[in-house]
Amino acid sequence: MDLELSDKHVLITGASRGIGLACARAFLQEGARVSLVSRSEDHLIHATQELMRVTPSPAGRVFHCSADLRSSEAALKALDAAESHFGAVDVLVNSAGAAQRTPHESLTAEAWHAAMEAKFFTYIHMMDLVVKRMGSIGRGSIVNVVGVGGKVASPVHLPGGAANAALMLASAGLAAAYGPKGVRVNAVNPGPTFTDRLKGRMEALAQSQAITVEQAIEQATKDIPLGRFAQPTEIADAVLFLASARASYITGAVLSMDGATTPMVV
Repeated sequence: MDLELSDKHVLITGASRGIGLACARAFLQEGARVSLVSRSEDHLIHATQELMRVTPSPAGRVFHCSADLRSSEAALKALDAAESHFGAVDVLVNSAGAAQRTPHESLTAEAWHAAMEAKFFTYIHMMDLVVKRMGSIGRGSIVNVVGVGGKVASPVHLPGGAANAALMLASAGLAAAYGPKGVRVNAVNPGPTFTDRLKGRMEALAQSQAITVEQAIEQATKDIPLGRFAQPTEIADAVLFLASARASYITGAVLSMDGATTPMVV
């Protein structure tokens, strides 16, 4: 299946690790040109080197720019730098930011604000700029990677879940607003995905309970009908499809990817 992504300019936030990096690798394998944006210059350099090792002929098709997307000014500078390098953005994938988990009894006003800055505005600052530019040229696709916590409230992740829920509403609303201008906006809702961050959580759980990492993973996945965590590459595959011409009539969709842990009709 030809996804028609060859030579497209794809800008990915949160691209230096985890799902964002998996998306970068997948888009490169489809022949796209990819701009990586993340806070850490060191992580971006490492990610670029990894992509050079594992992706066929990536030379000249990878650009990176460090930016703290909690700042709208930093988002603008990163976008301008990427477009100066590769031209107008055809696809935006937002995968940046993570809100700290806080038990409900420990919540403060500062914790709620911090979650919105870390998860909501890191997406909005780039998306607001890109969707307007896409609308002005009459084409483009945006895919937001938004945790499933935006659909299922957790007492230990209320601020982050609220940020995720707000992102889903913004995604659907922008899809309606910019559909007439030729821009599609969709979101995917991954459940627990086996990134380095989740691996670290499993290692910490194993240590605290004096069990093996394998046993910790077995405990954590026992209520997932598919019996395992998602892999970053599986999330990336869905992102590629939604970004591609093969999904040309899909917009305003929020795709759940939690292995049917929380069966729901939406």
